[in-house]
Amino acid sequence: MTESVTIWHNPDCGTSRNTLAMIRAAGIEPTVVEYLKAPRTREELAKAIAAAGLSPREAAREKGTPFAELGLGEASVTDDAILDAMLAHPILINRPFVFTSRGVRLCRPSEVVIQILPAPLAEDFTKEDGEVVRAG
Repeated sequence: MTESVTIWHNPDCGTSRNTLAMIRAAGIEPTVVEYLKAPRTREELAKAIAAAGLSPREAAREKGTPFAELGLGEASVTDDAILDAMLAHPILINRPFVFTSRGVRLCRPSEVVIQILPAPLAEDFTKEDGEVVRAG
């Protein structure tokens, strides 16, 4: 029986590409959801963030997004307002989120995925930038 693994993926993001490649290096072909093309629902997003042990603020991406322009860094901005902004601008959702039976993680850095993979890496993995992630 093959375990189900899902990644909310952005192919333009190096961390997301490395995470996806590590999942595949563990012998798993995940369900890949390009969340910028297939936006998540409020419930899916809220559940994923909570399951990863994060707040919406912690799961929001600032770099290369309208985070600052929307004023989301202000202390008075509520979690609900941040979720609303993420739904309106999915690029604000930090990535990649990975879902397995062992948990949900925002895989930044990409090797965080190892914590929840149902199978270990069979061999060392080299990231796009040349950094080596040790197997086992």
